[in-house]
Amino acid sequence: MSTARPGDDGRLRCPWALSAPDYIGYHDDEWGRPVPDDRSMFERMALEGFQSGLSWLVILRKREGFRRAFAGFDLATVAAYDGADVERLLADADIVRNRAKIEATIANARAALDLDGGLLAHVRRFAPGEPPPAPVTLADVRSQSEESKALAKDLRKRGFRFVGPTTLYALMQATGIVDDHLADCWRRTPPPPR
Repeated sequence: MSTARPGDDGRLRCPWALSAPDYIGYHDDEWGRPVPDDRSMFERMALEGFQSGLSWLVILRKREGFRRAFAGFDLATVAAYDGADVERLLADADIVRNRAKIEATIANARAALDLDGGLLAHVRRFAPGEPPPAPVTLADVRSQSEESKALAKDLRKRGFRFVGPTTLYALMQATGIVDDHLADCWRRTPPPPR
């Protein structure tokens, strides 16, 4: 069983956060916390798409390169990218150079601009009605949910790519739509009062 484990500071954390130094700050300050705007949601969606089939550590270490390459994840700027931009990005060693994922990010920016109310509000509409129970061990953490399946189906109909239910569940975890910090992790959000 993988339950929360103490870090060097004595705080109990989800065990994955202790597997590499780069993860601690991400776990403590960002993962599972709500994002404030469409740009932030788009960044997380793009990074989750690029992560597919790779270690999150690779993506985390290339994050600044992704931010530079995709204009700070400004939706309108990325939506205007063309074939020359795709070729420029394929030559950029500071990002994951995968044509399908690059083209998907551009297509997703275009599709996001067409959403009524914006990307953040749209994704949040698929939050679970009731928070799922706090996972006690890593084995209790799901890889997808009914909500992430519904969101994937919805976004695909709208022209989004690289948005499968597992990728979107990871997005929901990363952006605080679901709280999958382990039950005894110090970053676990206390349940709302009843």
